[in-house]
Amino acid sequence: MEKKKNNNFPKQELTLTSIITGIILACVFSGANAYLGLRVGLTVSASIPAAVISMGIIRVILRRNSVLENNIVQTTGSAGESVAAGAIFTLPALFMWAKEFNQAPPSLFEIFLIALSGGLLGVMFMVPLRRALIVKEKDTLPFPEGKACAEVLLAGEAGGEASKTVFKGLGISALYKFVADGLKLFPSELQKDITAFKGSGVGLSALPALAGVGYICGFKISAYMFSGGLLAWLVIMPLISFFAGDMVIAPAEVAISTMSSSELWSTYIRYIGAGAVAAGGIISLVKSIPLIVSTFAGTMKSFGGKTEVNTDPKDTDLPTWIILASVVVIMLIIWIVPAVPVTIIGALMIVVFGFFFTAVSSRMVGLVGSSNNPVSGMAIATLLISTLILKLTGTSAYEGMTGAIAIGAVICITASIAGDTSQDLKTGNIVGATPLRQQIGEVIGVVAASLVIGLVLYLLNKAWGYGSAELPAPQATLMKLVVEGVMGGNLPWTLVIIGAFIAIAVEIVGIPVLPFCIGLYLPFGMSAGILAGGIVKAIFEKKNVSKEGINKGVLYCSGLIAGEGIVGILLAVTAIIPVAGVTLADVINVSGKLNLGSIGTLVVFMLILISLYRCKKVD
Repeated sequence: MEKKKNNNFPKQELTLTSIITGIILACVFSGANAYLGLRVGLTVSASIPAAVISMGIIRVILRRNSVLENNIVQTTGSAGESVAAGAIFTLPALFMWAKEFNQAPPSLFEIFLIALSGGLLGVMFMVPLRRALIVKEKDTLPFPEGKACAEVLLAGEAGGEASKTVFKGLGISALYKFVADGLKLFPSELQKDITAFKGSGVGLSALPALAGVGYICGFKISAYMFSGGLLAWLVIMPLISFFAGDMVIAPAEVAISTMSSSELWSTYIRYIGAGAVAAGGIISLVKSIPLIVSTFAGTMKSFGGKTEVNTDPKDTDLPTWIILASVVVIMLIIWIVPAVPVTIIGALMIVVFGFFFTAVSSRMVGLVGSSNNPVSGMAIATLLISTLILKLTGTSAYEGMTGAIAIGAVICITASIAGDTSQDLKTGNIVGATPLRQQIGEVIGVVAASLVIGLVLYLLNKAWGYGSAELPAPQATLMKLVVEGVMGGNLPWTLVIIGAFIAIAVEIVGIPVLPFCIGLYLPFGMSAGILAGGIVKAIFEKKNVSKEGINKGVLYCSGLIAGEGIVGILLAVTAIIPVAGVTLADVINVSGKLNLGSIGTLVVFMLILISLYRCKKVD
C-alpha cells in the first residue's frame, strides 16, 4: 500500500515551528549549494539532510514528535537548494558581462524577481500535475529520492540519531574550512607544475565538501571526472606547450613557454572544457528526447483523463484561481523587469516553455531520479532558442545576451524547482501529508531562497569574482560562452569545437559524457579531491558495508558539504569588511606567523577521510 497512515503522530503540519525551521534551512542550503556549485559545477539534494536536521531540532531539542512537521521542514528547506541550482547555472554570467562591458551588475531586486518568478512557476505548474504523476501513476513512477526521504521521516527516533551524523560532519567541515581558508594555518589548495614535463601540473583541493561530493557520487563518477582532468592537465596542456614553444597563440598574449600550468588552463582548457560540457549537455538532451516526448505525452494524457470529485480533505491542492492568477502576475513581472528585455509575447513563450519543462522534469525525476534530470541540457536548448530570437529581432548584443541569460535563468529554476516539488509531494503522499500545506511550504521556501540568493551571489563575486580559480563557476561560464557564440562574440571557436569532439568521442566509447567533461573543465585539484571521497565509497562497497553504514556516510558527507558552504560564505563576508586599511580576512590570517605548509594540508585532509571511513559504524 503506497500511502501509510500515521495515527501515532500528532497532526500538526504547517506550524510556526516548521515554517521558521524550514525558512532557516532553505536559506542555509541555498547559500551552501550556491557556493558548492560555483566551485565544482555540481549541487546535491537537500531533502534528506533537511529531514534529518529537522528531526534533530524538532524531536531532540524541542521534544516534539511530529513526522508531518518534519515533512514540511524538509519540503520548505529543500526548495533553497533547487533555487540555488538554477540561479548559479546562469546568473553569474551577468556579473561577468557587467565587468567586461563596464556595466552595472544586476540589482538584488532583479535577481530576486528572476529567482522568484522561476521558482513560483515551477511550483504552480507542478500542482495540477500532482494527481496525474503522484496519485494515478504511483505504481509506475518510483520517485527514488522522494521514497528515500519518506523512509527517513518514518524511521522515528533513528532520524534523531541520523541528524547527529549530519551535525558532526557539518561541525568538522566548518572548523576545517575556517582553519584552512580563514586562519590559513595550512593551504586547502595544493598545485605543482611538473618542470620535467613542460606544461603539465597536478594538484589537490583538500576540501571536505569535495570528498563529500565524491562519496555521494560514487567511485565510478568521480573516476570519470578525474580522467577528464588527466586528459586536460597531463595530455592536452603538455601538447600545447610542446608544439607552441615560444610562440604567442591567441587568446594568450604572451609566449606559451612562459605560462604556468594554471595559466594554460585558464587560457585554453576552459574553452575546450566549455565546448565539451556544452556538447555533453546537448548529447544528454538528445538522448532523452524519446523519453521526454513519451513522458510529456503520458503526462498530458493522464492529466486530461476523467477525474473523480475529490472529497478527501487530505488530498487538496492550491485553488485553480490562485495558480492562474500567479502565472499571469509572474508573466507580467517577466515582461516588466528590465533584466528580461522581451515583449509580452516573449513572456508568454517563457510561460509555455516553462510548463513544458515542468512536465518533463517532474516526470523524469519520477522515473530516473533528480541526479539524472538533464536541467543543464534544457537550459542550453532554451538559451540557443532565446538568443537566436533576440538576435533576429534586432536586440543589441549586450541587451540580447543579458536578456537570454535571464530567460534561461527563469526556465532553469522552473525545471529545478518542479523536480524538487514532485519529489517532496511524493514524500508527503507516503507519510500522509496534506498536499496543499506542502505546496504552501514550497512557496515559502522559494521566497526565502530568492531573497537570499542575490546576497550570496554578490558576496561571492565581491570576495573572489566569478571565473577565478576560487570560483570557476563552470556552468555559468558555459552558458555565457553559448550565448556569446550565438550572438557572434569573439570566441576561440577552434578550442570550443575541439572540446565538442572530445565529448562526442567519449560518448561513442560508452563513458558517461558529462562527468568526464566536467572533469576536463575543472582545475585538476578539484577532480582529485572528489576522487578521494569516491575511493572511500569504493572501499565501503568492497568491504560489503551494510546499507545503513553507507547511508550514514551519505548523511555525514551532506554535513561536510553544508558546513564548508556556510563557512565559505562567512569567509566571503570577511573578505569585504574593511579593518584599519585592510580587510577582516587579512586580520584573521595567521599564515605569516604560523603555517603548517603542504604537509599539514595532507595530514589534516587524511584525517577528514579517516573520519569519513569511520562514520560507517551503525550504532
